Amino acid sequence: MTEIHNKQLSRREALLWIGKVGGSAAMLQAAGLFGLFATPVQAQAELVKLKPLTSGPKTVLILGAGISGLVAAYELGKAGYHCKILEASHRAGGRNLTIRHGDFIDELGNPQFCNFDKDPDLYFNAGPARIPAHHTAILHYCREFAVEMQTFCNYNKNCYTQDDNAFAGKPVRIREYEADTRGFFSELMAKSVQAQAKLDAPFDDIDRQKLLEFCRSYGDLSSDFTYEGSDRAGYQSGGILSPGVLKKPRAFADLLQSNFWAGAMHFGELADQAAAVITPVGGMDKIVDAFLSRLAGKVQLKAQVQKVQLLPQGVEVSYWLDGQLQVEQADYCLNCIPAQLMAGIENNFPADYVAVMKALQRGKLSKIALQAKERFWEKDQIYSGISWTNQDITQIWYPSHGLFKAKGILLGAYSWDPAISDRISAMTHQQRIATAITQGAKLHPDYGKYIEQGNSVCWQRMNHMLGCGAVWSEDLLKSSFATLQAPVGAHYMVGDQVSYHPGWQEGAVRSAWYAMESIQQQEHQKQRQVAV
Repeated sequence: MTEIHNKQLSRREALLWIGKVGGSAAMLQAAGLFGLFATPVQAQAELVKLKPLTSGPKTVLILGAGISGLVAAYELGKAGYHCKILEASHRAGGRNLTIRHGDFIDELGNPQFCNFDKDPDLYFNAGPARIPAHHTAILHYCREFAVEMQTFCNYNKNCYTQDDNAFAGKPVRIREYEADTRGFFSELMAKSVQAQAKLDAPFDDIDRQKLLEFCRSYGDLSSDFTYEGSDRAGYQSGGILSPGVLKKPRAFADLLQSNFWAGAMHFGELADQAAAVITPVGGMDKIVDAFLSRLAGKVQLKAQVQKVQLLPQGVEVSYWLDGQLQVEQADYCLNCIPAQLMAGIENNFPADYVAVMKALQRGKLSKIALQAKERFWEKDQIYSGISWTNQDITQIWYPSHGLFKAKGILLGAYSWDPAISDRISAMTHQQRIATAITQGAKLHPDYGKYIEQGNSVCWQRMNHMLGCGAVWSEDLLKSSFATLQAPVGAHYMVGDQVSYHPGWQEGAVRSAWYAMESIQQQEHQKQRQVAV
């Protein structure tokens, strides 16, 4: 703290300090006060526009009925291509998976059937659960298919942060933590600005006054620029029929003991997490259902691909179906199989192409869902949102739907850290549920007495997946992304794995669009050659 008092501030340094504690939103707001730049706007996805075929029928084999495969079959079908999807699983959707009563969870070594009550509100999205507003490609299909949507609460100040290293391990409301942290930080910044008669140019007197005003507003400081508490943290008592009594601020040193400020505090400001995010009513797989209703007869389930061969013209695919080896040829092949699995399937792809598949890693992600016999969190003034903890469960999600109903499904654990997910995946299903209940009790006393049953999904053990979103290292992206994105002959790798946005349905859709536009270009080139 003394360092900032004894040093003159430049604009850059002031913004860096604001960003460290206030997050990107605070930094952008302050930068706007200085007239430095405006907030960037996300690019709108340009919709795919395929022209109808004029050169006779063309066939396309699509390997995998995930979102990219469904998009490809739908769009190519409209343009006159004959498409067939081969899906190894018993279900379509890929990682778009919503779990309900009686559903089979095909986890290797740990298969389950969902034991939730049979109720349309009792479900959980084991894969994608939210769609950011700037994911315009996947939202295009939600709009086109009239998929009913609702807002998803990604951030709620009434939820908790819990850290074993802070506040004696007791949970603290996010609103209290944020109000105190930003208040103390703003007081520190304001005093630093006041203590200096001059600041490094071009941080002039006007900038100085603006920054002081920003500190007062951002931290809810008193007239003498001190932090004495804020109603942003909620009142200790009163506030309706009697004057509100502010809660006593926690010591700044205690606030810094928690790691909440290091990332989770700014979670709701990330581009893909910022409000408003939305989700289909009744489960994310409503998007899958909408596609399937338009692809009748084009999806073959339980078709296990055994070999993919490039031909002088087209592609040949061998696959097992009902105990029989089937062989089909097509003009084109769009391959959604996870790259690291495809590298182990017999093929005659170029060596450099296969090398990229082998180098591409898959993410590890685990979710545990719990059915509560009573929506106890609503009595605690929590209506949807996410609580955070530094335990392995990482997050607890409270459902955005079914308010005031008798029961609800909590996401009792959501971990994307590979080491944590490995620990969870090594447990039996019963151990996972017990762990989620034990750790959740640090945020909600008597947690266990409300939980009736639960289900878990560890994506690194899910059959036909063995992982979540692809993990591209920075070096691999630079050296090899273009190799995997480009076609080899008539074969294309597609899916969110072949995007700069792996793990999101938006990446899957745009990858499919890219491949389809390339196919259209190939067909156009062939027509030109014939005409010549």
